[in-house]
Amino acid sequence: MHRHFTTLSVALACTLIPAYHASAQAPAPAIEDELNLITPVAKTLTDPTLADFAKFAKERWNITLKTSALAAGTPVAYGQIVEWKGRPQVDIFWGGESALFDKLAEQKLLATLDLPKSVMDEVPISIGKPKPIALKDPKGFWTGTVLEPYGMVFHPKVLQRLGVAEPKDWDDLLNPKLKGHVAQCAPTRSSSSHASYEIILQRDGDDKGWEWLRHLAGNTGLFTARSRDVPSVVAKGEFAVGFAVPSYMAFEDRLAGFDLKFVAPKTAYITPEPIGVLAGAKHPKAARAFIEYLLSERGQRVAMERGVFPITPKYKVQGAPGSTAERAVEFTGGMRSYFDREVTNIYEDDKAQGRYEQVNQTFRKEIEAVAEELKKKY
Repeated sequence: MHRHFTTLSVALACTLIPAYHASAQAPAPAIEDELNLITPVAKTLTDPTLADFAKFAKERWNITLKTSALAAGTPVAYGQIVEWKGRPQVDIFWGGESALFDKLAEQKLLATLDLPKSVMDEVPISIGKPKPIALKDPKGFWTGTVLEPYGMVFHPKVLQRLGVAEPKDWDDLLNPKLKGHVAQCAPTRSSSSHASYEIILQRDGDDKGWEWLRHLAGNTGLFTARSRDVPSVVAKGEFAVGFAVPSYMAFEDRLAGFDLKFVAPKTAYITPEPIGVLAGAKHPKAARAFIEYLLSERGQRVAMERGVFPITPKYKVQGAPGSTAERAVEFTGGMRSYFDREVTNIYEDDKAQGRYEQVNQTFRKEIEAVAEELKKKY
């Protein structure tokens, strides 16, 4: 009997030990410990949001998160994601035109966001008239993160020296006194420039629009290598006005102490800075958690202090007197939310994407290749 009991005990132990070990295993972490982006969004916005998200991950899940952001212009980033063919080297694509996210989804290169309904319900479907700007994908592959106008920057003292009034609308850039004093980035290298070219073309029609853009080239003293360089050369007083500048890029130069002002014409393009998780991402939980963080009050406030606007009517840019948030409000003409005003949008995304390369080719042939001739003509 004793021998039988001993044999049974050993057998039970052999059965239970593996079960014990299985139950003693630590639960799977809430998110992975790494997150990587590819993005045209400047470091001045990606760095503070990633740093605060890493802090958030430590507070909430006690996870030490390693983050990185691969900087790439929108066309380059899109091309790289297509080239990866579902085996991406990063987890998230953030920034650029929403139509490109639609194209990636069609090629099955984006995963659905699968965020809580309560989170996504905070983001309106669209904003603006007569052509609404989509703020999220009805199929759930991407969502907007912030609102950001592409406008103009100018140096008040340089304008005063030239005897030119502060610009308020696009047509003010064609002032003959600004000849050689305008800076812009080529639409072939910048999504903000490309979208602003489309604004002119869709406002005026192709013939009149290209004539307007050739005239602008005649006033242009420099085509910069990157859109980020446009506000910088104006901030330094090297040029009087910059064309097609994202508000937050200009705000960073203002925070650095430069005498720089920003204005968004009534028809300026407003991007929702879309974001999506790449299909095949190695860190999908961290990716989705980052997007949910960006849409939270904490994430929105970190972004708003860099000169962009909330993606939801729930929040407004505001802070203590003298704070970075209040300086951003002052810099962008007193606005705290795009949902507090009527938004005019004439930009038609489908039309722009349908002729994206055609616009680039026309630019190369009729502007870039003959830039010196245009300076003599206008």
